[in-house]
Amino acid sequence: MPTDLDRRALLKGSAITAAALGLGLPLSACESPPVQTTSPTPHAPEPNAMTINIVRFEHQGLPRWGVIRGERITPVPGDFATTGDFVRAASIPHLANLSGESLALSEVALLSPVTSNQQFVCQGANYRQHMIESGMDPDVKTYNMIFTKAQSCICAADSEVIKPQRVQFLDYEIELGLVLKKAISGPVQVTDANLHEYVAAAVIVNDYSARDVQIPQMQFYKGKSFRTFGPVGPWLTLLDASSISVLKGLQLKLTVNGEVRQSDSTANLVYGPAETLTELSGVQNFEPGDLIATGTPAGCALSIPSPAKQKLGALLPEKKKWEIFFKVQSKRSQYLKVGDQVEASIRSADGRFDLGTQRNRIIAEG
Repeated sequence: MPTDLDRRALLKGSAITAAALGLGLPLSACESPPVQTTSPTPHAPEPNAMTINIVRFEHQGLPRWGVIRGERITPVPGDFATTGDFVRAASIPHLANLSGESLALSEVALLSPVTSNQQFVCQGANYRQHMIESGMDPDVKTYNMIFTKAQSCICAADSEVIKPQRVQFLDYEIELGLVLKKAISGPVQVTDANLHEYVAAAVIVNDYSARDVQIPQMQFYKGKSFRTFGPVGPWLTLLDASSISVLKGLQLKLTVNGEVRQSDSTANLVYGPAETLTELSGVQNFEPGDLIATGTPAGCALSIPSPAKQKLGALLPEKKKWEIFFKVQSKRSQYLKVGDQVEASIRSADGRFDLGTQRNRIIAEG
């Protein structure tokens, strides 16, 4: 049976579809023009906060974990089959002092630091400017939109993204990902003060989306779950009590062929990590290593109709509405094409916390 959360997500999906067609409802997917927003001053991490970046990589045919420092990787002793296994055992002080023989980054192939057994849960319409431009009031906070992606879409940060033959409107969505630290099997009260007990690390996620599947069919899962539609990494930036506040002021930037398409700060998140984890703990179980993507800023390719067009669209027959949708979207040059190069980066304003850069080339299926 669908939960109340499922029903609310479906209703919000209906609103997204309706607005994209011009039905007079607010748009709450990623359909705004490129925008760079100003952000309130975030709380800074403690001066002694340690920055530890963890990669998962393949070397001599075997997957391993390591601490990356510059262009060198120091392997972590032990056998950790999953992200959950690693975060259960991870100790920031121990990893900060890890020594031994290192490998050159150029000698290895980086893998996704989130393994494909972990849950992939996503938030939608979660940045202030994104909501404002979509005709919504971020201060009202009607509900937190939640959906999932297939675990099989998870891939390495530098993976080529396959554009399926059936997909015409391929879109990008840079997102801050949170990797969970411990199991949740019932309702918990998560606050900014205890968030570090639940979140092990931050990571870059790109929620690639087939809008011509997602919107007409109201299928978030299907439209966002094609293989390679979930690059994660390049590494996990570990967090603890001294550094967790950095989540309030990370800068996100995405470019396509060098052109900035998305630029915003996590200071502008509407539903923060603590509030979201508190809500979801009353809905579902989580395991260490599970991934939550916290939503994307404005600036994606999907277009928003003017208020006048929305009112006009409400009067049109269903078939005609979809014809208009495809006609309007087909004129959007922002949609990704074969050969496009997408780069996504997240870091703190002072550069102390750097989640790295994803680089994806769009390739044709087959």
